Amino acid sequence: MQRPQAPQQPQHGYDQGYGQDQGYNPNFTQAQGSGYDSGYSSGQVYGGPQGGRQGGGAQGGGPGNVPPYSPQGPGRPAPDWRKRAKIGSIVLAVGVLAWGIGTYAWASSQMRNEVDLSKVIERPSEGDCTTYLIVGSDSREGMSAEDKKKLHTGSAEGKRTDSMMILAACSSGNTMVSLPRDSWVTIPSFVGSESGKQYPARGGSKLNAAYAMDGPELLVRTVEFNTGLRIDHYAEIGFAGFANIVDALGGVELNIEKGFKDKKSGADFQAGEQTLNGEQALAFVRTRYAFAESDFARTKNQQKFLSALANQAATPGTILNPFALYPTLGAGLDTLIVDKDMSLYDLGKMFFAMKGISGGNGKSMNMPLAGSAPQNSYKWDMQKVKQLVEQIRNDEKVTVESNR
Repeated sequence: MQRPQAPQQPQHGYDQGYGQDQGYNPNFTQAQGSGYDSGYSSGQVYGGPQGGRQGGGAQGGGPGNVPPYSPQGPGRPAPDWRKRAKIGSIVLAVGVLAWGIGTYAWASSQMRNEVDLSKVIERPSEGDCTTYLIVGSDSREGMSAEDKKKLHTGSAEGKRTDSMMILAACSSGNTMVSLPRDSWVTIPSFVGSESGKQYPARGGSKLNAAYAMDGPELLVRTVEFNTGLRIDHYAEIGFAGFANIVDALGGVELNIEKGFKDKKSGADFQAGEQTLNGEQALAFVRTRYAFAESDFARTKNQQKFLSALANQAATPGTILNPFALYPTLGAGLDTLIVDKDMSLYDLGKMFFAMKGISGGNGKSMNMPLAGSAPQNSYKWDMQKVKQLVEQIRNDEKVTVESNR
């Protein structure tokens, strides 16, 4: 008679015991106290289809229970993704804020606050709108001989006003008024910005003569004296800075209604939608001789282009993109001359006011004229000028129309 053999151990477990073997019983359920005992005194065998973990829950008893499985390891809680997302958002917000403050500080340090409006005497009272005198000069500062040739600027020394306009930023609507540089005006008495000497009034003169005599301060004084409108801020940019800003933006999109050519400015345009680079943009705003009414057609082109420039520059795609913002600011701020009280915030308001005009929130016009004057100059229609100034001072919708 053969002695019975010991039962075979199941393939899905292993024997850890050091004493008596206890075989695996597949009919032993959790309700009966399933689990495993890791005690070494009894040498229990543990295993099962789930790797021996079916008894490790809250119902499992005994000191050898295994905690629930976690991908981070035994006893480590699952990550709180909501908390991590909140912390990440805070870090991002702090980073954006720091970048914005740093950019503002850097850009402010690049501004050339050189014009002292406190030297302007006998100023009109302040109005309800914020007014800017925007000047394009023919300064060739910082330009090489190659730049001058490329941009068709010539090589004249010094600088003169190439364009002048008043921008009134009002809650009732923004208004841009171009001032013909050949306007026939009175240059009033003034105190020299450099010498501090008192100079007497000068009779009839062209408006751009004021700038040539004593720079921006006398130009502001002359505009205020002849209009009765107080100028809050002054901004001036030369040829090179203008072209550099356009190039930094990647060009400016513009619809040219009628093609024209001008050898002196280098203009050569076909009609239609197109993107102008810096060289083309400068030619577009400087062209005079391609038009019958040269000065008035040119001022309209200047207003049109500046509005398009502001419309493209004052966008989230430029302001919030450091790869677009830094080159744009770097291209223009070092050549932009402003008054001592003008901040980067004020400069931004000026651009957004110009953008508003292109978006239909306001109007652009030439100064109303009453006819010709000596030396091929133009008289202002003072009745209309007075009405225009009152509407701007009182922040009323401008209803005055120009005759050019």
